[in-house]
Amino acid sequence: MIGIDLIKTSRMNRLIERFGEKALHKFLSPQEILLIKNYKTASGFWAAKEACSKALGVGIGAECNFHDIVIYKTSYGAPKLRLSKKLLNNFNILDSSLSITHDGDYAIAVVVIESASADKIKQF
Repeated sequence: MIGIDLIKTSRMNRLIERFGEKALHKFLSPQEILLIKNYKTASGFWAAKEACSKALGVGIGAECNFHDIVIYKTSYGAPKLRLSKKLLNNFNILDSSLSITHDGDYAIAVVVIESASADKIKQF
């Protein structure tokens, strides 16, 4: 399963200017907030969580909320996903991959999820 999301970074900048760190707490854990360098980094994290929920096929809501998805970095600085037990069990997730990129006024994230219950490719 694959999900992608794009966000204009100025949108995140306005949110942070208006609400400060309180805005970050709406979608990030305290550990994730420590990784945020600026509004562009926050935008990438937002896009990553949206992309993950899209890969699951449910979007952000009751079945998958922002705090069910945690982003951390490897020792090399690569972003990775840590998913809640709820998501792991409900979607039979075996593995995940995350890529985040920034270009100009945009942040983009792609998430690939391997699930034991993924539908087989339909034949025609």
